[in-house]
Amino acid sequence: MALDAETRDQLIDTVRRFVTERLRPLEAQVSETDTMPDDVVAEMKELGLFGLSIPAEYGGLDLSMEEECLVAVELGRTSPAFRSAFGTNVGIGSQGLVMFGTDEQKTRYLPGIASGDIITSFALTEPEAGSDSASVQTRATKDGDAYVLNGSKRYITNANKAHLFTVMARTDPSKPGGGGVSAFLVPRDLPGLSVGKPEKKMGQQGAHICDVTFDNVRVPAENRLGAEGEGFKVAMQVLDRGRLHISAVCVGVAERLITDCVAYASERKQFGQAISQFQLVQGMIADCKTETLAAKALTMETARKRDAGQGVTMEAAAAKYFASEMVGRVADKAVQIFGGAGYVADYGIERFYRDVRIFRIYEGTSQIQQVVIARETLKRGG
Repeated sequence: MALDAETRDQLIDTVRRFVTERLRPLEAQVSETDTMPDDVVAEMKELGLFGLSIPAEYGGLDLSMEEECLVAVELGRTSPAFRSAFGTNVGIGSQGLVMFGTDEQKTRYLPGIASGDIITSFALTEPEAGSDSASVQTRATKDGDAYVLNGSKRYITNANKAHLFTVMARTDPSKPGGGGVSAFLVPRDLPGLSVGKPEKKMGQQGAHICDVTFDNVRVPAENRLGAEGEGFKVAMQVLDRGRLHISAVCVGVAERLITDCVAYASERKQFGQAISQFQLVQGMIADCKTETLAAKALTMETARKRDAGQGVTMEAAAAKYFASEMVGRVADKAVQIFGGAGYVADYGIERFYRDVRIFRIYEGTSQIQQVVIARETLKRGG
């Protein structure tokens, strides 16, 4: 359900001011402490950021894909760790429930997800199943009115804070690939579920990933999401939306970096003039701007297609592939424009350089996006 133009513009303006006035001043602190301040998370809840994509009947803002992408661009103008605090609630941690959940499941969980009282997480990746997501080995064995889960998941975003996991597990070991995988809603407090310590990462301090282990975890059969064997379908449809969201965040980060580069290049002097007057510096700025505009156009066009009910698997993969690669190039050029200042911590450019590297890996590596794009293009005949 799309917002009217005035309400949409008010929301975007509110998020823009929140990013500028509250989040950007805290970037260095969050990076140094690897902790998200509780008062900031509380403000995110008050703004409705945890419920951007949740239907209005369950307390969410019910944004269209286009509107969500516009908000994600604004959120990209600060450290990506801030968005990660509620990102799983907006995307991969909730959308399987929104798309495939029963009325009872939605009523039980979605209001809490929208308010931020329930933090969600998406548990697909395993030690031996990352890009090859159809090779899930975590088992879900039917036992009376429950499924018993055994296995482990790796690098699960927000796992240490999550109250509810969407878990992909193999219910039919006789079926190889995705056909034997089912999806489950698994509350954090079930006996046998344990979460490891947050990993030390290259970037995005303040956003955490952990291993999750299932040791004879009994999950009520009513918590299965969709039909048996539909887990891979759930995962892929969730990722289509998530990839567009990430694409928009990449655009926002690139826009932030370009703004910082222009400001710095206009002040920094060499050979008696601002370095912004040198054509080779201008060339780097021009490349950054052109690629950012192209990524934004692709992302927004694909979002509008999805809102219109069109299948966008190929286009979402193309947007995520191009936008995540693009922001890596922009971050690299930003370090170059800042020179020595870009390599030290004071200006924050080196932090963004590290932060954006993960965009080419999670929610499908660039190479997986290439596979999806090629497969869909061949299927369509061009």
